[in-house]
This record gives sequence, C-alpha cells and structure tokens, in this order.
Amino acid sequence: MKFYSRKLIKPGDLNANDTLFGGALLRWIDEEAGIYAMTKLDSKKVVTKYISEINFVSSAKQGDVIEIGLAFQSIGTTSITFSCMVRNVFTKKVIISIEKIVFVHIDSQERPKPHHKTIHNLGFTQSSKA
Repeated sequence: MKFYSRKLIKPGDLNANDTLFGGALLRWIDEEAGIYAMTKLDSKKVVTKYISEINFVSSAKQGDVIEIGLAFQSIGTTSITFSCMVRNVFTKKVIISIEKIVFVHIDSQERPKPHHKTIHNLGFTQSSKA
C-alpha cells in the first residue's frame, strides 16, 4: 500500500458527533483513486464503477491528519481495480478500509472502452503490486 495524499481534518469536515463525516472521506477517496486510475491508464476518461463494502474502523477528529493509501489489485480489458486504506498519519491507526474500488475507461458516449493496458505496461508484476 502506497500513501499518496494527506488531508487535515477541519471544522467543515465534521459530522454532528464532531468526528470526520464519512461522506467527506469517501469523496476524498474517490477523487484520489480516480486520479490514480487516470495516471495509470493515461486517460482522463475514467469513471467509478464499483466500491465494495466500506469498513469504518475508527474515527478522526478536527486537527487530525489522515493519509489515503491505494494498492493496485487487478487490470481488466476496460477496468482497473485498487484497494484503499486511510489512516491517521501520526498514530497509524486505520480509519477506513475498502477492499475493492473499480474504475472503468470510457468512450465519448460513456460506454466502456478498452484501455489497452496490461499489468506489465503499467509497471506492475504479480508479485510486486504497488
């Protein structure tokens, strides 16, 4: 798992319990994973297809710094799949884990389109997924 970005939890990110609002966190994850998919597929034409069960493990509070980690899982003809973990930068305590996030490469009519990438031309190997 590589951690790509960090976020400072601010007052506008909190829910009624004064902890990080799950919707804000999911927006950040979707954005980060989408950017990662775009860079791996060399295309801005990707959309979120599927996010598996989301496991909220612990909460974050105002002033906490979190980091979003992504790991390559697999590549399909039109798709790319990652797993995700978000943790507190200082305590390393896991805040959320997502087993599978799938992005699909699309054409101008928003239909799935082959991306012509393989695990090898993405720079990954089966034993060294990043």
